Amino acid sequence: MSDPSDDRTASLMTPARLAQLQLRQPVSSPAAWLDQLATDAGSGHVRRLVDLRRQLETLVRERDEQGVRGALQALQDDLQKLDYDALRPRGWWARTLGQGKEEAVGFVAQVGHIVRAAEDLAQEVRALQRRQLASDGAGARALVEFDVEVRAIEKIMEQGTRWLQDMRNQLKARSALPGEQARQVRADTLRCELLVERLKQLRGAVTAAQRAGERCKTAAARRADVVQTLQRALDGEWRSWHDRLEPVAAEAAGSGSVAEGVGRAKAVQQELQLCLRQAANDCAQLRKQEETLAADLAALHEPLQAAA
Repeated sequence: MSDPSDDRTASLMTPARLAQLQLRQPVSSPAAWLDQLATDAGSGHVRRLVDLRRQLETLVRERDEQGVRGALQALQDDLQKLDYDALRPRGWWARTLGQGKEEAVGFVAQVGHIVRAAEDLAQEVRALQRRQLASDGAGARALVEFDVEVRAIEKIMEQGTRWLQDMRNQLKARSALPGEQARQVRADTLRCELLVERLKQLRGAVTAAQRAGERCKTAAARRADVVQTLQRALDGEWRSWHDRLEPVAAEAAGSGSVAEGVGRAKAVQQELQLCLRQAANDCAQLRKQEETLAADLAALHEPLQAAA
């Protein structure tokens, strides 16, 4: 088998490969060269994966949806407190005496508080979108290089497997040779065993890396879905509720009671609250997913370090 590091095609000239070519020390003999090949094949690519793994874990641990989760909870709490009974219709005499005016003023104040809570949520969602854009951009670039390094190791494993098979076939033919040649056969047999162990290390590292890479991609898609769901809730259910409540609150502020529109406003609010609860559940699940992903990336360190 030819030395994988001699393949200098553009497809394999990753940062790790360039560093490996620059740092490789000369060996003292062909036998030593073969021993080195058997024990550290692909190590430069694995070391680069170690660095990329660290970058990806840092990005995951730095993500924070706490502001959105807090704003969601505040909006849900304020909606739960809204008292529509303050707008119950009153008779002519009660209206003449101004009864119900104070309750209506309180209702209008509650609506204003809810509007401000929704504005806070919208601001947190926009901030999360900006952070996610930057973080996912960096993560996507790291994952592209991550995949390149994994493919490079896979190619080395394919070359190593072919070399191993060729050597074993030769050893069968040479197994009956006497004297000095017999000692060389034993040395080559040992070298095959070294390569077998090296290929096992690389296979374990590649399998774990591929699994972690796929989970990173799945998590990125999930994060995008959660943000889109939040934005749709603000543009849809929240806007619908606000449009229904605005004339109701205006009438309450003027007369102290509302003749119509309350029933529909209540129905729309139920839809909004259901949507917000689902969004809160999505955020909670996303947080658990991020914690699991961070743990998976941390666990990837061990198989990569073993093969580095």
